[in-house]
Order: sequence, then C-alpha cells, then structure tokens
Amino acid sequence: MLDDDKTLNIIDETIQAAETNFKEFIDVLEASRTALINLEKEKVELSSEKGKLEKEKLLLESEKTKLESEKQQLELDKKKLELETKKLEEEKQERDQKIGALTDEQVKLLDEYQKVKFELQKFMTVAAEAEHADFNFERVRALLSIYTVLVTEIWQGQPHYRILLTLHGDKEEMTREEIKNTTGIGGAFVLRSIQELAKVGLLDYDMDTGSAKLKKRLFPKKALEEK
Repeated sequence: MLDDDKTLNIIDETIQAAETNFKEFIDVLEASRTALINLEKEKVELSSEKGKLEKEKLLLESEKTKLESEKQQLELDKKKLELETKKLEEEKQERDQKIGALTDEQVKLLDEYQKVKFELQKFMTVAAEAEHADFNFERVRALLSIYTVLVTEIWQGQPHYRILLTLHGDKEEMTREEIKNTTGIGGAFVLRSIQELAKVGLLDYDMDTGSAKLKKRLFPKKALEEK
C-alpha cells in the first residue's frame, strides 16, 4: 500500500512539474510572441522612417542639383556681364578718342579761320585806307593771292565752308539729305558741321525735320553769280 502511495505522489509531483514547466513554456512563447509583434512594429516604423529618409535624400539631391544649375547660370551671367562691361568700356574709350579727335579738328579749324580772318582784316584795312590815299593795287593783289590760297586750299575742303557756300546760293533752307547730296559730304560730317554752324548763329537747325536754314547771310546772293 505504501508503494502505491509513493507511486501516486511521484506521479502527482511529475504532473505538477510538467504543468509548471508547460506554464513557463507558454509564458516564454507569449513573451516571444509579444517581442516578435514589437519587432514587427519597429520594423514597420523603421521602414517608414527609411522611406522618409529616402524621400528627404532625393529632395536634398534635387535641391543640390538645382543649386548647382543656378550656380552655373550665375557664372554664365557673370561672364556675360563681364563681356558686356568690357564692351562698354571699349566703346567708351573709342567714343572718348573720337571726342578727342573732334576737339583737335575743331581747334585746327579755328586756327585756320583765325588766319583767314586776319588776312581779311588786313585787306579791309587796306581798302579803308584807299579811300583817303592812292590805291596800292600791288598790295591788294598780294593780299588777295594769300586770301585765295587760304580759301581754295584750306577752307574749300572743309564741310563748314561748303555748306555755308551752298546755303548762300539758290536755297537758303535745305534738309541734311539735300545738303549731303549737293555737297558730297558724308552724313555724319554734315550733321556735325550744321550743329557747329548753328552754335555760332550762322544757321537755324530743326532736329525734328532735319532742316537747316541760313540765319546770317555773309554776302549777297548775286556775289556768287558769274560775270
């Protein structure tokens, strides 16, 4: 009887131990299941974060590409501006040189004019003296020869002289185009000469119509008529 009781006790203890072990095993399984679920959640979250990071990376790369493109465009614009600045500086230098050349030419013309004016004053003095004294034809002829050389060799080739001479003829008012065609002077020289003659009060110039009109007649029209 004692042996049976012992056997039953052993069986009970074995069953209790098995139940305990099974319960522990179930607990371990449940803990493992919970851990797996959490890992899956973390995996999903990490995957989502990875997706966000990938998008941000693509966005940053796009911004980087855009910035590089803008940088290249700015460099091109900079080079273009440098070229335009250089061109403007060259044009300014060329314009300054032209202005300097025009000034030199104007000084030369003024000097030539003063020479002619001086000779004319001498001639007028001789003519005035002749009213009260014997007329010296040799002196007058000498002065006239000098005056003739000055006018024919110097002033006749100048646009100012030719324009004034033309407007002292049949028409006292002409357009720039008419003056150019009549005198054969280039358009730029015609314009400049007209403007300079207008400054000293010899011509009136209308910029809108391009018309130049003789303002101050230096000698009568009939003086140009051939005898």
